[in-house]
Amino acid sequence: MDITPFHVAIPVHNLEECRTFYREVLGCSEGRSSDHWVDFNLFGHQVVIHYKPKSNEDLHTNPVDGKEVPVPHYGVVLPWDTFQSFSKTLTAKGITFVIEPYIRFEGEPGEQATMFFLDPAGNALEFKAFKDMGQLFAT
Repeated sequence: MDITPFHVAIPVHNLEECRTFYREVLGCSEGRSSDHWVDFNLFGHQVVIHYKPKSNEDLHTNPVDGKEVPVPHYGVVLPWDTFQSFSKTLTAKGITFVIEPYIRFEGEPGEQATMFFLDPAGNALEFKAFKDMGQLFAT
C-alpha cells in the first residue's frame, strides 16, 4: 500500500505554546511559518497550526468500543513498532491521555492500537497502528 502524505490545518488560539508542543513534545520538525501559522512534518505528513481566536465550544465525544472518542480529532496511522515507542515517549513526557494507549477491537476486523490526547489548544489528536495494515479499512 503506497501512502500519500496528507495535509491538515489545525486551529489554535495560542500559536507559540502549540508551536512548542508540536516541536518539543511530538517531535515534529518545523517548516515554513508566519505570524499566523506554522508548518510541521508529522511522521511525513504536513500539519499546519493556524491561529484562530479561542472558541468556547465544549469537547464533543462519541462512544466507540466502550470509550468516549473526542470529535473532531486529527491523527496519523503509524507502523506498529513506531506507535509502541511513540506512546512510551509521550508517557515519559507526562502527556495526559484522554484515552490511554490500548488495543481497540481486539480479535475483531480492524484490531488496532490507539491513543488520544489534547494539544494545548484543546484539539484532540489520535494516533493508531495496525499490526496488519491490510486491516485499515476492514469491515
